[in-house]
Amino acid sequence: MGRKTENSGFICLNCGAVVPPIARGTIRNHCPSCLYSMHVDDVPGDRACGCRGLMRPIAVETHSAKGSQIVHKCTICEHIQKNITAADDDIEVLTQIIRDSIFG
Repeated sequence: MGRKTENSGFICLNCGAVVPPIARGTIRNHCPSCLYSMHVDDVPGDRACGCRGLMRPIAVETHSAKGSQIVHKCTICEHIQKNITAADDDIEVLTQIIRDSIFG
């Protein structure tokens, strides 16, 4: 599967937002409105995982080379995965995730 196919829009199964393909980057992997993702990859971009559970954003981390990353946890199998933030991510939702991960 080529990158053009992977970078496709979708309707968020968590909040219902219509999510367009990402403008800058290779793969749209989370909703910019609620920051939820879907457990679809075994290896980033392969779309080969059969779980298909919602991935809840649980934290935001900073990586020296990759920048800010959203930490997602699958609501079905509890798999943890990190995704790079996108330019159109809702900053208020990102801030709330940071607050929640610090202050519980």
